[in-house]
Amino acid sequence: MKNFINEDKIFDLLEKAKRPSCHRAKNIIKKSLKLKGLSPSEVAVLLNSEDDVVLNSIFTAANQTKESIYGNRLVLFAPLYLSNRCVNNCLYCGFRQGAFNTKKRLLKVKEVQDETRALISQGHKRLLLVSAEDPAVNTDYLEEIIKAIYETKNGHGSIRRVNVNVAPMGVKDFKRLKNTGIGTYQLFQETYHRDTYNKLHPSGPKSDYLRRLYACDLAQSAGIDDVGIGTLFGLYNYKFEVLALLFHAMHLEDKYGVGPHTISVPRLEPAQGSDIATRPPYPVSDKGLKKIIAVLRLAVPYTGIILSTRENAGLRDELFYLGVSQISAGSKTVPGSYSSDKKAQGQFSISDERSLSEVIEELATRGFIPSFCTSCYRTGRTGEDFMDLAKPGDIKNFCQPNALLTFEEYLLDYNPKLAKKIKAFLSSEVRKIPDLKVRKLTSSKIESLTRGKRDLFF
Repeated sequence: MKNFINEDKIFDLLEKAKRPSCHRAKNIIKKSLKLKGLSPSEVAVLLNSEDDVVLNSIFTAANQTKESIYGNRLVLFAPLYLSNRCVNNCLYCGFRQGAFNTKKRLLKVKEVQDETRALISQGHKRLLLVSAEDPAVNTDYLEEIIKAIYETKNGHGSIRRVNVNVAPMGVKDFKRLKNTGIGTYQLFQETYHRDTYNKLHPSGPKSDYLRRLYACDLAQSAGIDDVGIGTLFGLYNYKFEVLALLFHAMHLEDKYGVGPHTISVPRLEPAQGSDIATRPPYPVSDKGLKKIIAVLRLAVPYTGIILSTRENAGLRDELFYLGVSQISAGSKTVPGSYSSDKKAQGQFSISDERSLSEVIEELATRGFIPSFCTSCYRTGRTGEDFMDLAKPGDIKNFCQPNALLTFEEYLLDYNPKLAKKIKAFLSSEVRKIPDLKVRKLTSSKIESLTRGKRDLFF
């Protein structure tokens, strides 16, 4: 396997783009509004731009780009951790093999069902399964777990889509994983800088840089249409990592015709048993994180940018306006922590401890539509079909009405008090749907929801 992350080229791009003129940066920002993405050399210019006027223009353009493609909806999900028993020794992680002060646990099927019911009772409909690299979390186990999650009900509620973040596997196992009905397979490289990667992953299967780099290739080869990539900012220079993410996206698009469905932007947070997590080698400021998210939105406009609860509530509320399109809420990062072991130490420190209902109320107050939509996965709008709609900005014609329908369902079943407070907001959002036929159908479907029907979508 060849390393398609050309480090020399990345460093050369950043060197050539040092101290760019405001005029050049503004021309690139203007070009980005055409929703065609940006080249690595153009991204290097924006990453090296430090002028506040230019940065504000980047932020404004990122928000406009996200709205052009996805509208004002923000998709919500929760991570469900299956195991913290890890065979790797990643020096920044609270689950690493050497972190003996962590209680090791692998959830059984019944425990996963308990966790699922607890999440459904909050209103969640989308889960991200997460696991340490535990040999017991094999394909047989995942098949049983995912089947149990989809079969678990709680009142009107159920989980309609499971996405998965687990260790790399072979094509045969990826095919079995696809057949369970998952949505996106997600895997982070953590850092694309190879020397840094080797130092931070001294032992375990994860120490193989190329095995991890090619995991999404194998997933797509196995027929999993949608894959998610990411890096853990703080392990190495963020400008290098952003360009590496872009090269990874370009590689997937060139080889499979489909770039990453999502890009995640976690920032290194303290984790028990890790000095590196407490003192990041390359700390990223809040301003730097804002630039990362906004530049990625302009560079890869079609992708879903995911923001976790690693960031504090105030900063997350600001970042929502910079191109983020998916967020976790009410998250726990240790197995069993939704239904039982609620105070256990997780993989990393959570900064936004607001409940799902608190996050949703904040979003609605700010003019966002909280969305639990899973219709694209279930109607076959995945892979190339999704990209054909996302790239020109046509996907929002589905995103907006489906977000309203899933939000209305949430309000009816889990938060009727909020429904009364934001009735005018919902009505105004329905009126904004440009297509008259879709607008009328959305109103009709909302009326059907109030009469007891569920799971209506376009």
